[in-house]
Parts: sequence; C-alpha cells; structure tokens
Amino acid sequence: MGVELTAERRLLSEKEFEQVRRSHYPELEGLPPDETLTLARWLRGERDRARNIIAARRRGRRGKASGTGQQSADASERGLSAKKQVYARALKRVNGRLERFRAERRREIIQANLQDALKRRKEAEPQHPSPGRTPARACARSPAGAGRSKPIRARSGGCRSS
Repeated sequence: MGVELTAERRLLSEKEFEQVRRSHYPELEGLPPDETLTLARWLRGERDRARNIIAARRRGRRGKASGTGQQSADASERGLSAKKQVYARALKRVNGRLERFRAERRREIIQANLQDALKRRKEAEPQHPSPGRTPARACARSPAGAGRSKPIRARSGGCRSS
C-alpha cells in the first residue's frame, strides 16, 4: 500500500519531512488554496531535482556524463529513488486537493452564470406574444369547418363559408 510516515521520516531531512507531512490528509484539508499551490510547487521542484540527479548518475554509469558528475556516478541511487517516490506521492495528494479547489471554483462560476441567465430570462419580454384569436383558428372551430381534417386558411376577407 502506501509508505508509512516513519519510513518517510527516515528518508527525508527534517525540513523536507515538514513539507511532506503537510501533504497528508488532516493538514492538507486545512491548507488554503494559495499555500497548497506553494506546497505543490516546492514538491514538484524537489521531485524534479531528485529525478535529474538520478538521471545524471545513470548517465555517468553508462559513461555518457560530463566530468562534473563522475564522482557521484558510483553512488547508489536506491535512497534517492525512494525519496523521489515520496515526493511524487505527496505531489499526487496535493494535486488532488488543488483539483478539488478548481472544481469548486468552476461550480461556483457555473452556478452564478445560471442564476444570471435565469434572472435575464425572467426579466425579458416574451419574443412571441400570444396571437389571440386568429381567422384560421376561428374558421377551424366554426361548424362549417368541423368535418374537415385540415383547418381552412384565412383570406383577407375573413373565413370562407362552405
């Protein structure tokens, strides 16, 4: 399943663990959006830094690294890889929280737009007012047009009598 807090504490320094600890459930839910975004940026930077160090070490082992990374090419990357995974899991939790903030904000905007549209619709005059009684309807209801399947079209002179 997941890595326990004690394992994370063992892998990370005190400063790093404080940041990762903030990404766990009870404290993450209490963070405001701006602090959550700052935490996500910090976690992303640390994860990327660990990933770059691991890649440089692998390049050094293959003999493709420049002269600067040669001294660390022999170092084990197991601990650094585990640290990168801790950062990645923390970032996943924080990104989920940020997505909930975004979804909540989108919901508020959509709700406000719907309320505005409803208000405009209630205040607007109808585009097609009721025509009232028209000659075609009058002829269709008259006894002369009662046996017909189609209503008789009105002419300018009124209803046609049969």
